[in-house]
Amino acid sequence: MSEPATIDQVEVREVPAIVRFSALLVEDNLADSELVLRELRRGGFEVTCEVVQTADQFRQKLQTTTPDVVLADYNLGSWRGMEALEILRGAGLDIPLILVSGAVGDVTAVECIKLGATDYVLKDSLTRLPASVRRALQEKQVRKERRQAEADLAKKAEELARSNRDLEQFAYVASHDLQEPLRMVAAYTQLLAERYAGKLDENADKYIRYALEGALRMQTLVTDLLTFSRVGRNRKSTPLASEAALQESGAVVHYEALPTVSGDRTQLVQLFQNLIGNAIKFRGEKTPAITVSANRGAAEWEFSVSDNGIGIAPEHVEAIFVIFQRLHTRAEYPGNGVGLAICKKIVEQHGGRIWVESKAGEGTIFKFTLPASLADGEMDHAQ
Repeated sequence: MSEPATIDQVEVREVPAIVRFSALLVEDNLADSELVLRELRRGGFEVTCEVVQTADQFRQKLQTTTPDVVLADYNLGSWRGMEALEILRGAGLDIPLILVSGAVGDVTAVECIKLGATDYVLKDSLTRLPASVRRALQEKQVRKERRQAEADLAKKAEELARSNRDLEQFAYVASHDLQEPLRMVAAYTQLLAERYAGKLDENADKYIRYALEGALRMQTLVTDLLTFSRVGRNRKSTPLASEAALQESGAVVHYEALPTVSGDRTQLVQLFQNLIGNAIKFRGEKTPAITVSANRGAAEWEFSVSDNGIGIAPEHVEAIFVIFQRLHTRAEYPGNGVGLAICKKIVEQHGGRIWVESKAGEGTIFKFTLPASLADGEMDHAQ
């Protein structure tokens, strides 16, 4: 007599969970419809099913119900099952369609798949149908989740864009409205300094000077904030680099073959002016030598503006693109740290990115990209 099986010797098979779904069966043979439903139930499905035979019945049924899956015979007398796919598309419905046919060649079946049918199952191999339906339902769920994720992402992107617009509007209005009272403070403080210099005690002269310097510095900060907020608002901005700076420093600018760029002319001019102006401003003892070049990538152009200036320590390369972030005192270098923040904003609004490669004392290379669609014209070979 054999030993009784122990618990760990017993094979335990996982019973698939019952899957409930609704099907619209396009079939003109009621006996075949029964076979299809029986096979689905044997495959672990609880099916709610309605059967139609003609194209008109199919259209009418779609007006009152939205099935999870359409199972359609290929040959239906006066029409074919693939026409149901066109009706689904015309109604804007993402419903998988599986052909269940008694006779369809491999070439025809493959062509139906190419046209958008989810799968095909021969009626003499209906055991394949449950697996095909299960896969179609899973793929439909994946598409639904992807569409939801895309919708959520688009909503968040719109919310972020609206928030950015509100912030830009606030910065513009705030800085614009601050201009007049600041001008009055600076003007009257300067008038005090001129009329009462030496007539009050030493501390009074010092306090008036401090007040005037603070008011003038605040004016400059507000002007820079206004310039930054105007980027992307189709308003002309005051460039930070000028011909005077080039002439004063004796800087030499070389440029290699550059592409013709499509974009906002004012912004892109300011981008190059700011980068060249930055190279002139942070020059070393040598005469500034600046080189502008571009290289074509797979989907974008990479531009470079390199110089022989004082360079940037590695730990500061990220901070330089933050508005009002300064690496030096105002006594060493004037300005409020807005020029490179403007460059970053301009590049990103054109769909690119900007970064810097530098070491202290070894010059700096600013690099930025623009999509190839923005810079796919003929090369300008002027030197």
